[in-house]
Amino acid sequence: MAKKIIAIRGATTVDSNVADQIASKSVELVKAIVKENNLKPHDIISITISSTADITAVYPAKAIRESGLLGDTPLFSCLEPPIDGALPLCIRVMLMCESEREAKHIYLHGAKALRPDICQLNH
Repeated sequence: MAKKIIAIRGATTVDSNVADQIASKSVELVKAIVKENNLKPHDIISITISSTADITAVYPAKAIRESGLLGDTPLFSCLEPPIDGALPLCIRVMLMCESEREAKHIYLHGAKALRPDICQLNH
């Protein structure tokens, strides 16, 4: 089967705006996406990371970069717009990848509420 470009989405939440927790949950999310989708660093074209405005202790992208998990994959980090009723303390990622498989999206912790349909299938 030929490789194609796919977008793999995921999200997680943290309990509080604490640098260590933001870092560990960000890395946990990317590791879960990489494992579930059987990705190698060279399969990943780029990663977009967004976080809600209440996450200010550390950039999730910094933690992901420093994990060494992705080699020199380009990362782009941005701020989610403030939306009334939005899930707080949330980190979202989108990996653009080359893969022969269909994307398996991963939602962890409180972010499972964002996509219960996907979470029932995968976890």
